[in-house]
Amino acid sequence: MRARVYEVVFDCAEPAALAQFWSALLGGEPVVRSDDWAYIEPPEFVRVAFQRVPEGKAAKNRLHLDLDAGDVDAAAEEAVRLGATRVGDPVTDAQGRFQVLLDPEGNEFCFV
Repeated sequence: MRARVYEVVFDCAEPAALAQFWSALLGGEPVVRSDDWAYIEPPEFVRVAFQRVPEGKAAKNRLHLDLDAGDVDAAAEEAVRLGATRVGDPVTDAQGRFQVLLDPEGNEFCFV
């Protein structure tokens, strides 16, 4: 048997707000099923869902999304305007350029 990724789920405190933030980055309309569950279906990607959990984020993510933004700096500026926080300066290495950010609930992601 081979499985396929159906959706990526973020644990969070405010599913509707996080769905709104991520829809602005990835596209897709936020769908709020309840106070505890929301999702978006971005074009050309799996569903991204947000589920309410009682505990807050306590450590660095073990998984994060790398987003192809074309212009890393412009994308980071827009994400910050939407509520993200930069983590350090952009990095350029042998693989290219990237910027680490945190979404409004502290989940890491990168523009590459």
